[in-house]
Amino acid sequence: MEDQRAAFDVLERGAVVLRGRMRWASNATFLVEMELDGQSALGIYKPERGERPLWDFPPGLYKREIAAYRLSEALGWGIVPPTILRDGPYGEGSVQLFVRADFEQNYFTIREHSEHRDSLERLCLFDILANNADRKGGHCLLGEDGAVYGIDHGLTFHCDWKLRTVIWDFGGERIPPALLRDVKRVLARSVPSVLGDLLDDDEQHALVRRARAVLRTGCFPEDTTGRRYPWPLV
Repeated sequence: MEDQRAAFDVLERGAVVLRGRMRWASNATFLVEMELDGQSALGIYKPERGERPLWDFPPGLYKREIAAYRLSEALGWGIVPPTILRDGPYGEGSVQLFVRADFEQNYFTIREHSEHRDSLERLCLFDILANNADRKGGHCLLGEDGAVYGIDHGLTFHCDWKLRTVIWDFGGERIPPALLRDVKRVLARSVPSVLGDLLDDDEQHALVRRARAVLRTGCFPEDTTGRRYPWPLV
């Protein structure tokens, strides 16, 4: 669907029909189709019921998927596809608008094209703020609209510093002033209210601390250990 607002309406109110399971996902992840008033949209449905227990993250990873979208929108960056809370065939979970993309592309191929540098800088900074513990190369999509999107944000917003990402190309470089202005506007004092029902108090405070650290240093961090990479890389 060309009109994203209309697609969002279908995501929220459309009847959910299962179309298949995403085979390589670590948690139960389904391709669904929503239909409403003659319009349809594809989505990725992640129910809490299908999550594998983790020692360091509490149940409810789907809430972090939604929080990532809301943070991206609050910043005005448009990085994360529309993601909402839905009660689907397997219970409550997140549903994210399916991105029509060139699935032969990933971070390592996208970065070879200079026109995507600004988008990748935004994504890099977003992952620092969200404390993304699992930014694989395949979680970066080049949409048919030419935009770069980030997906798969279940392992985010932890209180402890858990950043694991393939995006270290900007380490030590200055963060563009426009991005810093966005961070200051949204996160310098408190967390946007739209995140309040998704993150606990400690996670919200940690998010603000990360934002203030970014504003204080003004630079993308470097990985001096060589260990802060996810596996597999793609």
